[in-house]
Amino acid sequence: MRNLILLSLVLLMGCENTQQLNQTTSTKFYVGTYTDKDSQGIYQYELLEDGSMKNLGLMAESENPSFLAKSNNGKYLVAVNEIANEQNHGSIESYSLLEDTLILLDKKSSGGAHPCFVTVNEEGFVLAANYTGGNVALLKLHELGELEELDMQIHQGKGSTARQEAPHAHSAWFAPNQEHIIAVDLGTNELWFSKIEDNKFTPLPQQKLAMEEGAGPRHLCFHPNRKWIYVLNELHGTITLVETDKNGTYQTRSSISTLEKGFTGDNSSADIHISADGKYVYASNRGPNNIAIFKVEEKTGKLDLLSHQSTNGNWPRNFSFSPDEKYILIAHQYSNNITCFKRDAQTGLLEFVSEITAPSPVCVLF
Repeated sequence: MRNLILLSLVLLMGCENTQQLNQTTSTKFYVGTYTDKDSQGIYQYELLEDGSMKNLGLMAESENPSFLAKSNNGKYLVAVNEIANEQNHGSIESYSLLEDTLILLDKKSSGGAHPCFVTVNEEGFVLAANYTGGNVALLKLHELGELEELDMQIHQGKGSTARQEAPHAHSAWFAPNQEHIIAVDLGTNELWFSKIEDNKFTPLPQQKLAMEEGAGPRHLCFHPNRKWIYVLNELHGTITLVETDKNGTYQTRSSISTLEKGFTGDNSSADIHISADGKYVYASNRGPNNIAIFKVEEKTGKLDLLSHQSTNGNWPRNFSFSPDEKYILIAHQYSNNITCFKRDAQTGLLEFVSEITAPSPVCVLF
């Protein structure tokens, strides 16, 4: 009897060790897509330790799930449906995250046409940016995964270019302090500041901050020191450093081009991320199809251009660090592939490792 118990313990430990080994040698991630061609919705892939990738298949059928986010507890996935229905609204979906599938739990209106960005904070508040609608939705993701519509932030104004004829909310972010909300509007050419009070948007005393005329802000990332924000401007192909002081006032400090010197072709900058140590910033350029790599000046937060890395694909709309930041995965909307680059944490530079086919991939979520 004793031997049987010991054998059972050994087998159990062996299973646990195998599970731990599997966890350390591969990481699963989800891919959001556009479904106007071959894609059917949300897919799951696997990143192996050596940087190669495997397609694990379709996890959920969904219409234009172009941006994805996870709940803070890791139980739920939230996706936009970047569409305009009969009411001229898109929608937000919530899914239960299971090992080999996604189970649709709820679906609510986004309150505007073509939602293109979604995020969830620690309290379960959900922000969705409606590009064509020119507004931002506030929802709540509850404990069982159900969604509740709470409020809308309506933007007004326009910029100075053809793409800025009306408000076009492109993303919305919870600041690191979890109190301020920053909505990025490409159309009005501004950042919009608010907070949540009684489940409603409340403008901050400083309601907006304008970018350089015609810049077209799209996405942003926060430095770990919580003082510096890097705003990626799609139309100008620039990154603007925004600084916040102890009173919560936001000011623009400097801007730098994401493009190679002398570049004169068409460009549409798309995504931006910063390494967890705050030393390097990466931004994708569609058209040139490259990643601009910058080093952050430690004292001032200004960016110094290090290099441009070809992404080995066409139209790099979105990219993501692997959880350990050893790799960067880049989703190419037009060439139907995801490429993987190994990241040197010391130099910030990238080295191509592998690629895999994916149908109109536009979001990578670990």
